[in-house]
Order: sequence, then structure tokens, then C-alpha cells
Amino acid sequence: MTPKRIGKYEVRRLIGEGATSAVYLAWDPFNQREVAVKQLHPEVLRDRESGRLYRHLLQNEAAFAGKLNHPHIVQIHDAVVGDDDAYVVMEYVAGGTLADLVRADRLPAFERLIEIIFKCTRALDYAFHQGVTHRDIKPANILLATADGTDIRITDFGAALHTASDTTQVSGVGSPAYMSPQQVREMPLDHRTDIYSLGVVMFQLLTGRLPFESDNNYSLLYRIANERPPLPSELRADVPEALDTIVRRAMERDLDRRYQSWTEFSHDLALAFRNRSVGLDRQRIPDTEKFETLRGMPFFRDFADAELWEVIGLSQWSRAQPGTVLMKEGEAGDHVCFLASGEARVKKRGRLLNVLTTGECFGEVALFSAASGVRSASVEAETEVEIINIRARSLQRASNTCRMHFYKAFLEVLATRLSMASARIANL
Repeated sequence: MTPKRIGKYEVRRLIGEGATSAVYLAWDPFNQREVAVKQLHPEVLRDRESGRLYRHLLQNEAAFAGKLNHPHIVQIHDAVVGDDDAYVVMEYVAGGTLADLVRADRLPAFERLIEIIFKCTRALDYAFHQGVTHRDIKPANILLATADGTDIRITDFGAALHTASDTTQVSGVGSPAYMSPQQVREMPLDHRTDIYSLGVVMFQLLTGRLPFESDNNYSLLYRIANERPPLPSELRADVPEALDTIVRRAMERDLDRRYQSWTEFSHDLALAFRNRSVGLDRQRIPDTEKFETLRGMPFFRDFADAELWEVIGLSQWSRAQPGTVLMKEGEAGDHVCFLASGEARVKKRGRLLNVLTTGECFGEVALFSAASGVRSASVEAETEVEIINIRARSLQRASNTCRMHFYKAFLEVLATRLSMASARIANL
């Protein structure tokens, strides 16, 4: 029976239910927002052994996820763990879970799949650098935050390890089909067990099937520990070779042959876009490609992952052909642009002032003078270019940390340009 309230939270409806807990959509009257409340079943709490285990897992979830502040990790708002009641309150994510996309008739397009997995790698890399290994990566623990299914949140850190802690962790937890060989053998674990599990998720999104299937858990675990998984293309002929290679390396039984870092995993996913092995719609620039582009630009070198995702959210990306006027002398401007690729020429009254190359910004003065800023020169595409456009109004909505990094980087740009101008004047 669905309760009317859980603590101070007003329950609206049941979202989902498992053997040990139920998740409800609820209303937080204090913060005036919808939340998801995961509550352990009363019979679980009453059982001496299972009650102790699942209270511990719930505390883990609240403690670990509550310390992780990343746009692709679900936010924890509150938690209560007592003898008679135990629940955790988290961000409500409305789009369901990745489990909805692993059926053969609902598999995502390759480009969408790569974007989902890429965002998972960045979120789990962030968790790794905070000392957290998830240990239970599976489709049901990856929430879909948008209608197109490309924005995700990783949830359920109940089974997580804190690699910097000496505390003895709970063993025997996790979902058998997604366990790494090391987890099956109960060996010491690090982030590479999550890399393997995410490889299984990627395999399932490509094929609609698990790499290892069996009638019982004992046989399943034996196969995981001792057999080499098939390639996705063995089950689905149109899987590109690049994705076969990524899955194979993520799921290597030998730790030394598996991806050693999340950065390596992310890089290969981004490369799958760039080498056009996946037949993408080139009019749409995927978030995966945007992230890798920003990470490689000197202007954004001090931005953390979370801030780069913020930049992606507040920017507009487009492509332009040679000869396109990107900014016009004498016109008002309220935005700054970055060249993500290609070259452009800066001209004043028809005279060439400068050539801009990949990674450079232009029009930055407008961010300090807002709508009153007037362009002092024109910028024209010399080659095919990819442009990142950020409006002053959008930047004002960014977090304080993100804005601070922007202004610091802009000051460095202005200082460099003033120094170069002074050197040219001195040589006249």
C-alpha cells in the first residue's frame, strides 16, 4: 500500500518497486520541488540480517552520492536511516532508466548510444577521482533525464567502495550479469571493475542481449570468470568495427589489457565520432564531440568536467562555409565566439588585422560591455569553421565558479593581445 507521507515528504505515486525497496514520486513542501524517495520495505528492516545489510547499503548511497557533485550523477537531498524506517531522498529524474533501451526493438542509434556511454565515463571518472568505485553499474542504475535519452544520471551508490578508506566493505553485492571477472572472484577492486560493467552495458545497448547468459547464477559467474565474451558484431552485423573494439577492450578479462583509465575509454568513444565510422548526422554536433573539443582548447584548461558540461548547456554550436561573415564591423554585439575548428580572418575597413585559428576567441569585449558593445572589426570564415557562440545573458546564468574561470581566461587573452599589440607598435 502506497503511504501518504514519508517523513516530511508528500507521496504522489509509486515509481517502481523491488524485493527490498520501493521508489516514490513525492513533493518536498519546504523546497517546493518534486523528489524521488527510495524507502526500504518494513519486512526488510525487521529481519535482523537483511535489515543490517540494507541499512548499510542505504547509508552508503547517501554518504557517497551525497558527496559527488556532477551533472551526470543523481543528487542526494536527504536521508533517514533508523530502526523503524529507512529512506533516501534524491533528485527526481523523469525519463525512466537505460533498461528501457536494451530491448532488441528499442535499441538506440549508434550516435545516441555513444553519447550516453561517454557521459557515463565522465561521471564515473569524476567519482573515481573522489575515491569512489560504484560496483553496480547496470542499465537500471542509469537514469534518462531527457526525452531524447542522451542526458543521463548515474544512481544507486549503495554498493560503492571508497578506495581511500580502510573500512571493510560489504562483499557479495552487485548484479551478477554485469560483474567483472575480478568481482566474481571477490578480488580487490578498483575503477576497472566499473569499466568492465559499463562495457557490458554498452554491449547490451548494441545487441539487445547480454554477453553471457545462463540458466543459473553459478554457471553465469563461471562463464564471466573463464570465457571470452563475443563481439557485438557477432550478434548484430551492422555494428561498426570501432565500437566492437571499444567493447572488447572494456571487457577484457585480464586487467592489464582492459582500459586502465576512464580517460582512455572516453577518448576512444570520442574518436568513434571523429573518424566517421558511425555514420553520424553531421548537422548535429553531439555533446560527446563538444566536450572533447572544449577539453582540448587552452582557453578551457582550468575548467572542471562539470563546468565544461555547463558551458555546453549555455552555448550554441554551428558550422559555417568559407566567406561567411561571422561578425560585422559597426554592429552591436552581445556574444563571444570561439573557433572550434577552421580559420577566420579579422578585418577592419577591409584591411587584414589578424588570422584566427582553432581554439581562439573573438568578440569577447561584448561580454564586458553587454548590449552596448559595438564590433570594432569584422570576422570572416577563411575555411569551413565550427563556431561556439555564448551570449552575455547566458553567461550571467552560469555558476559562480564557471564565470570566474571565464573571466580569468578572458583576462589572459586580453593581456596576451595587448602585449602583442605593444610589441608591434614598438617595432614600427
